[in-house]
Amino acid sequence: MPLRINDTAPDFTAETTEGTMSFHEWLGKDWGILFSHPKDYTPVCTTELGYVARLKPEFDKRGIKVVGLSVDPVERHAGWARDIAETQGVAPNFPMIGDPTLAVAKAYDMLPATAGESSEGRTAADNQTVRDVYVIGPDKKIKLVISYPMTTGRNFDEVLRVVDSLQLTAKHRLATPANWRPGDEVIIAGSVSNDEAKQLYPQGWKEPKPYIRIVPQPVLT
Repeated sequence: MPLRINDTAPDFTAETTEGTMSFHEWLGKDWGILFSHPKDYTPVCTTELGYVARLKPEFDKRGIKVVGLSVDPVERHAGWARDIAETQGVAPNFPMIGDPTLAVAKAYDMLPATAGESSEGRTAADNQTVRDVYVIGPDKKIKLVISYPMTTGRNFDEVLRVVDSLQLTAKHRLATPANWRPGDEVIIAGSVSNDEAKQLYPQGWKEPKPYIRIVPQPVLT
């Protein structure tokens, strides 16, 4: 079955460029981002891995662990990492999972059960559905899923923006409007009654419609 928001992220044990990983244990009580790649030495993914490596200090500040996945064996990842460093100016500074049996890709419904049990002989086109981003909360629940085609590089600035929204709204009974950026005004969640809202926001709120209640953003910590 396809994975949906609020489903538990499948646990797995796999080899990575930083040793054996038991996924849920590795996540601990932190937020996590798992992003997947159809094959090593693919051009768009090369640019993505370099960009995420440059963004890693921003993820670290937010308590987010990042891990990449490619269906090729871990041994191939080292050579790809050198190419990434050479072409993008920075090598991956986070673990990269090897998935030569396709077990992780299948667990996350990126490949069908009929895909076989080996990455050998498979092309990037065979694995083109292995192009997802999962944001996973400290409760191990999936908070965001974005799927991309092979020809479109992922926007990790947008992923970071969404994480800021997720972390804010996990702490406060709020929602963020279209194109929200940290520091912008936010919306009181519809599940909050006006009586509750008066306790939470005694300074009041803007109300262009009864169902739209706008307040300043609380400080992100």
